[in-house]
Amino acid sequence: MQRNAARMPAILMIVALAGCASEAKVEITAKPAVVEQPVPAATGATETYAGEVRARHEGMLGFRIAGKLLTRNVDAGAQVKRGEVLATLEAQDLQLQVDAARAALAAATADLSLAKAELDRHGELLAKKYISQALFEARLNAHKAAEAHQAQARSQLSVAQNQTGYTVLRADADGVITATLVEAGQVVAAGAPVLGLARDGDREVLIAVPENRIAQFTLGMPVMVEVWARDNARYPGSVREISPEADPRTRTYDVRVTLVNADTPVQLGMTARVYLDAGDAPQALMLPLSALHEQAGAPAVWRLDPKSSQVHLVPVQVDSYREQGVALLSGVGVDDWIVTAGVHKLSEGQLVRPIDRSNRPVAL
Repeated sequence: MQRNAARMPAILMIVALAGCASEAKVEITAKPAVVEQPVPAATGATETYAGEVRARHEGMLGFRIAGKLLTRNVDAGAQVKRGEVLATLEAQDLQLQVDAARAALAAATADLSLAKAELDRHGELLAKKYISQALFEARLNAHKAAEAHQAQARSQLSVAQNQTGYTVLRADADGVITATLVEAGQVVAAGAPVLGLARDGDREVLIAVPENRIAQFTLGMPVMVEVWARDNARYPGSVREISPEADPRTRTYDVRVTLVNADTPVQLGMTARVYLDAGDAPQALMLPLSALHEQAGAPAVWRLDPKSSQVHLVPVQVDSYREQGVALLSGVGVDDWIVTAGVHKLSEGQLVRPIDRSNRPVAL
């Protein structure tokens, strides 16, 4: 008994120390968590489409006749003026055709002169009753045929001369050469594309719209155009043209957006974004994509309670996924603090220490 009594203080001390150790183990430490507040999404933008600045009027130029390309005077990117010579074809054979047509016209003219002289002579003989009316009418018909033959030869000469003129390809408007498809020495067919020309004037943005989004576009609807090369400057625009048929390869529809301000400083080939006008749609709030979690298969985010420093999972309604993040229509407010990193490591009611992306404490 005395031994047990002597051991009691030691036993009580061990139990006390064990209790302190267990209390130290259950002490909860707040883990750091990167938090941000939602910001309003881009004003008036619900959908974003990447596109390219194009000319409103552009097309391919080609020769009206076939031939061997003699010269090509311009390269892609060249600025040209209306009437400027862009390329030429060899014209030797066509010049021979002109010479042949000119000779045929001379022969037809000589035949007409002979027919005219015969007609005049037979007219005098008819007046003196030396020949019959039928013979005179035969000479009259021969004269008419000679006139028609001369007119035909003159027309053929004009065609041959025009063909010679078609060996020179000229710019039909001021603009920029966008493509060169042939080189000197190639034989080109009549009407085959040779050069691409984008006319000076209005500039447009060409975008490709998926078939499940094309119903959102209507002719004349207002949009905003953001040009990357101009420090993301935005310009007003409107939808001018919607392709009635999808591209067979990409299954997207071409939509052309006209820049409303004709003095907009953009150049061909620049990359641009087109933002749809949201109109009266509710304003969405933007968060980084890393903030998005899920709850029962639905999107959710971790919201921080400023009073308790605990996080709670709240459901949200996603408006759209964008390059800048995810736009939310409901579930969060502009004054809420949302965890934006490591959301898969959190649990309901977990105590956290809010910090920003530079690892600095955030004052709630």
